Amino acid sequence: MENLLKSIEIVRRFRASQFDMVKAGLKAEGEVISVNMAFLKAGTPTPTGFVMNLQPSEAEAGFDIRVPPTADVTSLERRISEEWAPSSRNMTFEFKEKTPVYDKYGKPVFTPTDSSNPWWALLEGAVNKANGKLGKPEIFAASTDARYFRDQGLPAIGFSPMANTPILLHEHNEFLNQAEYLKGIEIYESIIKEYTSYIEPTGDEASREEL
Repeated sequence: MENLLKSIEIVRRFRASQFDMVKAGLKAEGEVISVNMAFLKAGTPTPTGFVMNLQPSEAEAGFDIRVPPTADVTSLERRISEEWAPSSRNMTFEFKEKTPVYDKYGKPVFTPTDSSNPWWALLEGAVNKANGKLGKPEIFAASTDARYFRDQGLPAIGFSPMANTPILLHEHNEFLNQAEYLKGIEIYESIIKEYTSYIEPTGDEASREEL
């Protein structure tokens, strides 16, 4: 258990260093590696729920790790094997689920939010027509199912018209102002009109546009 606690402290310091960058304004929340402890198990519980007075032969900790597509995954895995769970301290680790952050071409799996992506330009234009304004695009790791679309080579953009509203996702007091809700309907109407009227260039027209 003492051996595992050493690793937990190392992980805790790494977690703090990531959020220090967010607090300092050096990175956005979606640009850092998020690490949160999910469980800690050691000892043998009795039927009454109390732990017997035995020295456990094994101890186990689980962490929820969310990695942005801009992170160096190889470096993180090396950190885990060398610092967090080194074999030199009789430790092992495994990934319960490992989602790739790179596509089959070795590029980060995210959707461009610039002029190279016509869908982004349409979204930006639609919001402007509805007298709205887009904020700076951010990465929200594990907050949507968009990654499944991107895995299929389909662009996906997460969007929510919640201006002048504090970020209270899944909080006990999450709310949305009535005026913002009604304004959001107008913005969605504008986006639907733009997207459904878009005709993708083909053939010679596409070639001329590329030039």
